[in-house]
Amino acid sequence: MGDSTPPLTVQTWARTKFNATVARNIAHPSLNLPCFINTEVQMTTHSTTVHSGTDDAALARETSPTFPTAPAFRQLTRTPLVPEAVLKRHGAYCAIDTRFRSAARLLQCLWLKDHDIPTASSARRGGINTGSSFGSILEAGAARAGRNFLSPAIHRLALQELLLREDDAAIDEERLFGNALSSMPLTFSLFGPLAVDCDLATAVFRRLLPDFVHTVEQIIFEHSPGRREDRFLKDRTAFDLAVRVITPDGEPATVFIEVKYSESMEGPAARMRDRYNEASRQVRLYRDPDSAILRSLALEQIWREHMTAQLAVDHGVTPRAVFMAIGPHLNRRVQAAFRVYEAELLDADQREPGRVAFAPLTLETVIEAVATAGASELAHALWGRYCDLDRVYRLSMQEIAGTEVPPDAPPHADSSASIKRALPPVRRRSPSSNRHRTKASSSACKVAAKATSTQEAI
Repeated sequence: MGDSTPPLTVQTWARTKFNATVARNIAHPSLNLPCFINTEVQMTTHSTTVHSGTDDAALARETSPTFPTAPAFRQLTRTPLVPEAVLKRHGAYCAIDTRFRSAARLLQCLWLKDHDIPTASSARRGGINTGSSFGSILEAGAARAGRNFLSPAIHRLALQELLLREDDAAIDEERLFGNALSSMPLTFSLFGPLAVDCDLATAVFRRLLPDFVHTVEQIIFEHSPGRREDRFLKDRTAFDLAVRVITPDGEPATVFIEVKYSESMEGPAARMRDRYNEASRQVRLYRDPDSAILRSLALEQIWREHMTAQLAVDHGVTPRAVFMAIGPHLNRRVQAAFRVYEAELLDADQREPGRVAFAPLTLETVIEAVATAGASELAHALWGRYCDLDRVYRLSMQEIAGTEVPPDAPPHADSSASIKRALPPVRRRSPSSNRHRTKASSSACKVAAKATSTQEAI
């Protein structure tokens, strides 16, 4: 490009991306598949959203410190395969973690350390990390103090929602307040500021669903339109949140949302019920409503929630709806589950009127929409905590190669000549003499994985 070409800013990028009839990365009723472009997107450094005179304004203001410069959002093409030694050094090693979860766990450990938040690992072992304790679990006092959220205001909102939750709602307090790797605190940190600022929420959802959202009226956490009701699924299936909106046609509607972060899509699963089979045929969404794939560990929660969203429309709870699923671009298991589930749905030209669209989105796309809407400080804080695997890559390279990677160097530009010693294997088989240690570590990992996994206590 010549010197006359203007730099790519988030505003110009957003206009190009969001004004298109069918845009990549943007969930649309036409059910396009998100495909995040691995590039750098320049973000603004200040928020244009004004909240003066509002008690809840602190929620938007307290999310992160002011950024002195305009750093870029750097996304890698794949998740770093972090060496075992690096994970152990930072209290992030778990033998059964997926590649993404290992990197995400390390990122959470770094975030907690950045903010001087004590962890269960440091509290129990005096700062010495072991295979049975994780630096991604907050110390009990820090969990009670709300340190698992981006700001005290978001913590207060989480407490409010906990106290005023719907009857029989399944909110795991241990995961919400004490597990940095869980998708529950992510949900509150991402959507909490939007819940108290409908103008900001409207700006964000207009960018995500331009043909479906005109204004946002309300955001509800851990919501079910019919928990345990016979006309729904007779269970506790619920959404992470429901967004009440007005469509461009002036009609009330709902965006039902499920948020994933480090999940491996391996369960736990709900007990299969006859009602699920009945509802699968009743909602008229699927190519084969009796498909075993829909009932697999990876898909059954998405299947139940989409059916619940459709039943909410069929029973008049909401005139129209979209079911949105959000997950990190680099969590390949989550993204694969979204793609496989989408393949089970009827094509657009085969669907009956009034069917609820499935809108899969990357977490990165939602964060970029938050920045584009004016809340760039919040977007930077979210990106730094949940999506900055470039930091994990650079830390790993620095620790195993003995040299610091320049901040402006692309991941593939590191010269082999600068590596001072051979890279150790990422995973090693434990010798037979250490099998009992491996077994103990694996058991601890399973407990941690169970605490991290999304479940609805059905």
